[in-house]
Amino acid sequence: MQKRHNDRYRYFKEEAVTAEKYFIPYISRFATVEGKNVLEVGCGEGGNLLPFARRGCRVTGVDVSELRVGQASCFFSREGAVGDFVCADILDYDAGGRRFDIIVSHDVIEHVADKAALLARLRLLLAPGGVAFVAFPPWMMPFGGHQQIACGFAVSHAPFVHLLPSGWYRGLLALSGEDAFTINELMSIRGTRLTVEGFDILARRVGFTVRHRQLWLVNPHYHVKFGLRPVRLCRLLSGIPYVRDFMATSCFYLLSD
Repeated sequence: MQKRHNDRYRYFKEEAVTAEKYFIPYISRFATVEGKNVLEVGCGEGGNLLPFARRGCRVTGVDVSELRVGQASCFFSREGAVGDFVCADILDYDAGGRRFDIIVSHDVIEHVADKAALLARLRLLLAPGGVAFVAFPPWMMPFGGHQQIACGFAVSHAPFVHLLPSGWYRGLLALSGEDAFTINELMSIRGTRLTVEGFDILARRVGFTVRHRQLWLVNPHYHVKFGLRPVRLCRLLSGIPYVRDFMATSCFYLLSD
């Protein structure tokens, strides 16, 4: 397991840097960011929302983890920033009639079983003229199984190991000494996996318009994590179904009505 997964304040700061350098510039190509109502679904520690708050946005983070919501409130206070953080399932979240100009969902949808319900809920919460930024790693990319959360060095650093047959993968995790919680989490991710093609179909099925899609050969978040320069996947490879799922380490989408 990488150190950042235990040091949550460090993770919060890394998320804030990535959002500042890459998420906000991407969103700004299609919408004004300053002073808007912003919702993040699956906000975790809230790092993605910090640069929005510093631009005068009214930010709201929703997450199912009470621990993460508490950390988000604590870290925002530590940074002198203002944000509202709510522990709830987004499908049950009571927004009090509010709708949001910008909705952010980063590395969340690949964990959700009912993806159509999630996207439909985002569309209902989106204000007229608003945009939803959704990013996720396609399942077949080298670490699409999130195996980096494993405790064992070999498994957590092994690309494509999550593509083994289900029984083999579970057996390898057990053989590597992973505890039951980690094994169940990784197998759950396997069950909710998502591809580029699958997301395109779901987004349009619930009524979203795909304003833009950017596939990355080198994930922008790897800049702050590993010092790697982000690299876009070229247009030719981005247009080849299945192949792009192996080569893209992150998918950025801008959705609107």
